Amino acid sequence: MTRVWKWNRPVTVREVLEDLQRERTIAYTTVMTVLDNLHQKGWVRREAEGRAYRYEAVSTRAAYAAALMNDAWSQSDNPAAALVAFFGMMSDEQRMALRDAVRIVQGPETTEPEPEPAPERERAPERRAAPQPPAENPASAPERDGR
Repeated sequence: MTRVWKWNRPVTVREVLEDLQRERTIAYTTVMTVLDNLHQKGWVRREAEGRAYRYEAVSTRAAYAAALMNDAWSQSDNPAAALVAFFGMMSDEQRMALRDAVRIVQGPETTEPEPEPAPERERAPERRAAPQPPAENPASAPERDGR
């Protein structure tokens, strides 16, 4: 994939082979098999050109790295601990890049809106006590026990 990303254009097996042979001995069939495997996995697309194929990356190197990290993280039985361990391995420069990436994903900074006050509970209408007869004045009340 490194060679395909390096050129950023459709490449043939022969081009990749010649580039790799500058560093080490490698067989044409090995390069062809690797590119075919990448095609089967969906990482490159290919288009026939005569008797050969031209291979082109389906995604960017950054997207590929992100997919690998996401796959590894999703397989963890404790994702939070995995992130803490991963962040602990980072250099200061990588942590700065992480902070920048988080800012980009979150979008432009905005001031946090003030939380809206909780709506007042609607009160049930106050119940008024039923009118009571006026209390009797003992001095003016007729005697009940016959006195």
